[in-house]
Amino acid sequence: MEFHDRIAALATKVSNQASAIGTEEATKNAFVMPFISTILGYDVFDPLEVVPEFTADVGIKKGEKVDYAIMRDGEVQILIECKASTGAPKIEHASQLFRYFSTTNARIAALTNGVVWQFFTDLDAPNKMDAKPFLVLDLLDIDDTLIPEVQKLSKDSFDLESIISAAEELKYVGALKREIAGQFREPSAGQTPEFLIETRPIVSPTHLNTESSGVLLTA
Repeated sequence: MEFHDRIAALATKVSNQASAIGTEEATKNAFVMPFISTILGYDVFDPLEVVPEFTADVGIKKGEKVDYAIMRDGEVQILIECKASTGAPKIEHASQLFRYFSTTNARIAALTNGVVWQFFTDLDAPNKMDAKPFLVLDLLDIDDTLIPEVQKLSKDSFDLESIISAAEELKYVGALKREIAGQFREPSAGQTPEFLIETRPIVSPTHLNTESSGVLLTA
């Protein structure tokens, strides 16, 4: 099965089963583990590839765990923190990821509720996880242009340099797309989104009966 077909199949599963999932553990079993195995291509039952409840004690925060660590050649490549699919993943849920990111070799971290996957790296400061994701994959609203970027994170295609080089552009383009989509859904009160262009007739003050068409950028 092709990579995009595997994503489509998992998206269908998520759509069909989301209403039946009520806990974080159910989310892991139904959505997160299948993503790790069928999309990223790692064996969730091989502790040399996927370590559940990964622990790396940090300062005074002893015994904290990240839900999954994906390993490659004995080194942590990707850290994954999961939340229940009943709520949206928020940066406030990523405290463990922030701490573990700086104490492992991981350059990629993911925060997910099994439906939406937010991927982070350290573009803003070395070895410090960014506060904003460079890639957001919503399995209920897939942006097909992101599929090749998600594939770079898979076991067979994993290329850290390629991922990092694309991450900065993806981060800002993705943020812009989400802002535009958000403005269309819920425009700021009393304002027209700045990026909307409206065509209006322009009346010449010296020829009141003459109209020409012009483009006016509305605020």
